[in-house]
Amino acid sequence: MKSGNPVSLTNLSEWSDLSRHYELISKKDLKALFEEDPSRADKFSLQGAGLFLDYSKNRITAETMEKLFSLAKRCDVSGKIEAMFNGEKINQTEKRAVLHIALRAPSSQHIFLDGVDVVGEVHETLSRMADFVRRIHDGTWKGYTGKPIRNIVNIGIGGSDLGPVMAYEALKFYSHREMTFRFVSNIDGTDFVEATRDIDPSETLFILSSKTFTTLETMTNASTARNWLLSALGSQDAVSRHFVAVSTNRAEVMKFGIDPENMFGFGDWVGGRYSMDSAIGLSIMLAVGPVHFYEMLAGFHEMDEHFRKTPMEENLPVIMGLLSLWENNFFGSATRGIFPYEQYLKRFPAYLQQLTMESNGKHTTMSGNRVTYDTCPVFWGEPGTNGQHSFYQLIHQGTRVIPSDLIGFFHSLNPVGPHHQILLANLFAQSEALAFGLSPEALRKQGVAEELIPHKVCEGNRPTNVILADRLTPATLGRLVALYEHSVFVQGAIWEIDSFDQWGVELGKVLAQRIIPELGEQSGPALSHDSSTNRLIELFRKKRLKGA
Repeated sequence: MKSGNPVSLTNLSEWSDLSRHYELISKKDLKALFEEDPSRADKFSLQGAGLFLDYSKNRITAETMEKLFSLAKRCDVSGKIEAMFNGEKINQTEKRAVLHIALRAPSSQHIFLDGVDVVGEVHETLSRMADFVRRIHDGTWKGYTGKPIRNIVNIGIGGSDLGPVMAYEALKFYSHREMTFRFVSNIDGTDFVEATRDIDPSETLFILSSKTFTTLETMTNASTARNWLLSALGSQDAVSRHFVAVSTNRAEVMKFGIDPENMFGFGDWVGGRYSMDSAIGLSIMLAVGPVHFYEMLAGFHEMDEHFRKTPMEENLPVIMGLLSLWENNFFGSATRGIFPYEQYLKRFPAYLQQLTMESNGKHTTMSGNRVTYDTCPVFWGEPGTNGQHSFYQLIHQGTRVIPSDLIGFFHSLNPVGPHHQILLANLFAQSEALAFGLSPEALRKQGVAEELIPHKVCEGNRPTNVILADRLTPATLGRLVALYEHSVFVQGAIWEIDSFDQWGVELGKVLAQRIIPELGEQSGPALSHDSSTNRLIELFRKKRLKGA
């Protein structure tokens, strides 16, 4: 199904086949499926690019997967994958190529866009970043007063924050512990104040991450950072020693007071939520060093190659994307849980929220028609085992089925007594419990009082993917992120939506620009919003005037 094809997805024969198949499979539960096929775990698990995926606890059969693969082929998923890797402008509404895969391509690879080898540009930037990082680490780069830099504050928002902070937390084991890293994104002044409260301005470097250098939240925080620095160091000359930019707007960077030699850019073919492995990752490289950063890129690239070259039937991102679509579009699951059994991945669910929901939270097809099916589910989650003592109650006994991804590692980076065995035992147990539950019959055999049985029954039939790797290394993190990036792509390709624009984030920003000056006025022209918004603005003015 090519882009712009008037045939609706739900009118395809492959979709109809899946709909009929759903009517049959929805009447079966996972316990029965496992009893019918003792080899089920072998059939529905695979290894690739350093990751192991067990998807046997999804409500599927071999026939289900055959029909899902047929749908993917009809929607030309393989052709769309090639179009992305070949630099075609698949971001149609912005007329841009989508080449985050070039950010982690080895220097020996060549990817051309409009006659320019973008891989060469990427590695030139990486080399400049590595040289800068070495100068910070060895003390060659000094602050305005001659002190070495010991504190890094990354100022960004969206992909310029979520990726770096997630990766910093994920790779903290490998980080330079003699340095302090902080991340500021929220326009709420509290975020900046708390990030800088206990650090010395003369030892602090700010990374301003804004492609256009005009993003309201980022540049407001940047201005506050500059004022904070100058109030302590006194001279405008200090700015060039304590600020660097990740941007492409040379004029605005210079206007701010940053030497353009200390500006690191990236192409417009990199979307913000796909940019953590670009110059946006400068804070990550400062934290873990160039060697570990390059290892992370190699992990990304390994999954990229797996995605591009592996047949659908053995392709991890394709299978995960199809399973998510199966649960979302046929079983009606509106959310998906992401539960890493690894404390270092505590920000991974938040990172995936932007990656998935900003990419595929769309209601319009490439041809501009309203979709007639659900697109992206809500992604959410927390690390295990914390979640087990909060929201797992709802997953086990709630009225909504929530498919979940459980992520774990065979080896801990911090082996302490029996902790890791207990952690992984919980991961495996939750996968089992969610799938098979606890029946009234089993409870009666346990001697549970009859009046308590309805309260203790767990119905099971809650699908999970279990994703395992040897240990959390920089390369493993790259593989995991790329796995979800490409899974998102597969779903968008089938839904026939543009996974790489984000027009929905613009409206609120535009209206905020209109309201900002109105909040600063005590009186003025009559407000022309709706009655609710007008009342909120008037209430704010009144409270501010009173100082209440």
